[in-house]
Amino acid sequence: VQLQASGGGLVQAGGSVRLCCEADVRTFSSYSSYRMGWFRQAPGKEREFVAAIKSGGSTLYSDSVKGRFTISRDNAKNTVYLQMNSLKPEDTAVYSCAARRSTTPSGYDYWGQGTQVTVSS
Repeated sequence: VQLQASGGGLVQAGGSVRLCCEADVRTFSSYSSYRMGWFRQAPGKEREFVAAIKSGGSTLYSDSVKGRFTISRDNAKNTVYLQMNSLKPEDTAVYSCAARRSTTPSGYDYWGQGTQVTVSS
C-alpha cells in the first residue's frame, strides 16, 4: 500500500480526531517534494477537498474546515496528519489522503484507501 491512512473512528460532536497517512518509502523516496492532501467523501456526495500541505510547508484549507482542522507533515516519517477539532456531524465521511508529484501541475498522482470518521450529534 503506497499511502496508508489511519486514525478514524466514532467521535461525539465537539470532539477531536487525528488522522495519519504514512507513505511507503519505496514509492516516495523524495517524500518531502510531494504535495500532500486530504479529501473526504460523505454518503451520496462527491469527494471534496479538505486540506493540503505543500512541499515547503504552506497549507490550504476548504472553507468548511478552516479554523477547525490543521494539516501538518513529518517528512522524516513520511507522514501527513490531519488534526480535526470541533467536529460536527457534517464532517462524517470517509477521509482519504493523496500525493502529488512536484512535476504534476494539478490533481493528485497517488491515493490512499480511506478511513471512516463518524461524528455523532
